[in-house]
Amino acid sequence: MAFVDKTLLKQTVLRSVAERRPIDAREDASRTLVIEHLRTLERPFDRHADPVHVTGSAVVIGPRGVLLHRHKRLKIWLQPGGHIDGDEAPWDAARREAQEETGLRFRAWRQPPALLHVDVHPGGAGHTHLDLRYSLSVDGCDEPAPGPEESQEVRWFGWDDALSFADPGLGGLLAALRPPASQAAGESSRPLP
Repeated sequence: MAFVDKTLLKQTVLRSVAERRPIDAREDASRTLVIEHLRTLERPFDRHADPVHVTGSAVVIGPRGVLLHRHKRLKIWLQPGGHIDGDEAPWDAARREAQEETGLRFRAWRQPPALLHVDVHPGGAGHTHLDLRYSLSVDGCDEPAPGPEESQEVRWFGWDDALSFADPGLGGLLAALRPPASQAAGESSRPLP
């Protein structure tokens, strides 16, 4: 869904961030910063307009656990996500980036999905990402198959491994989303490189 009216998109995103109940102190601080920047930045969704800009990412959970990829430049394990292109909304960028970075297919949303998490972090090259995170799930147990230009280090992690290897900005969210021990215990984890 393309949002042609950037003012309406900005209002919609600002409302969703303002209504978000933070899960920890890091998200609370991030939420405050995102609100401040959404109110002051003229073009918050345009990565070329300002080094501080909104990004969209997807927390992908399936029967095998959590899907993470190792970022090519940053060398850390993250959820798929990235910059907003053109008239995309952050949730559409999250879905597109997840498809590109994992090779898996996800359904488009008919309406804006609920905001799952907010995190502000360095994005490299002097940029600051105001990352808005949305949930995507997969029904099957497909293996990731990213394109050749994407990081090839994409894999399913059992919950314990996801919590230990994920970037700290994602750790609080994963801890909050983790299913009860009886559900997570049956997952097998695989050794990492």
